[in-house]
Amino acid sequence: MMTKVVILAGGFGTRLSEETKKIPKPMVEIGGMPMIWHIMKIFSHQGFNDFIICLGYKGNIIKEFFRDLYMNSSDVTFDLRDNKITFENIKAEPWNVSLVETGLYTMTGGRIKRLKEKLGNEAFFVAYGDCVSDVDLNELLKFHKKKKMKATLTSVIPDGRFGVLDINDGIVNSFREKQSSDVGWINGGFMVLEPSVLSYIKNDDVMLEVGPLGKLAEEGELAAYQHKGFWKCMDTLKDRNDMEDLWQKDPKWKIWKE
Repeated sequence: MMTKVVILAGGFGTRLSEETKKIPKPMVEIGGMPMIWHIMKIFSHQGFNDFIICLGYKGNIIKEFFRDLYMNSSDVTFDLRDNKITFENIKAEPWNVSLVETGLYTMTGGRIKRLKEKLGNEAFFVAYGDCVSDVDLNELLKFHKKKKMKATLTSVIPDGRFGVLDINDGIVNSFREKQSSDVGWINGGFMVLEPSVLSYIKNDDVMLEVGPLGKLAEEGELAAYQHKGFWKCMDTLKDRNDMEDLWQKDPKWKIWKE
């Protein structure tokens, strides 16, 4: 069975309001393609092509993107006399994409909880819709299975403004919000969750990062795959502009070849 990839794409993206007044954050473009496309290319290049996308704010725009992706990636001939459409030089991605309305105000944990019927009984990936990395996803999955934890997240060391992890031998001992005196590993997303994690999420109001991950850490059920390579999150307009600059010069997350 293919490992499913859940992408959280329903938030308002308020800190990037310059872009998100009209479009959802995962649709903000880098190099002419939306962020969500970049994330999916990272997974697809490593063999993961079964996606479930959690929609919320302006989800119709994400639906329209995937509706038109096949046509926009191919040469098209319209035979108006016979009412035929012919596609040539097709560059279709090998993706299976389920777009699920998970509520306008639903929190991250609640969005995942709503996918229970689609997720089945196997471990699945969870990715944020605004972060890219060159993380080895197959090694992440192997690490998760080796640790036999209920959840594994990818920990990274950024320029510093996220939740802090206390890690010992690959196990998270505590999960808390960052303070000014903190320097170290943070939650970079790219998680692997067992279906049992859904039992830690009561309703739509639960943020995955605040309740469930903290509880799992307390129980010794949260592992951290320590990634020392590239990672970047598009949180502000400056982040977006920095990523655009990187795309033109040295996009380290572009592990695929055209």
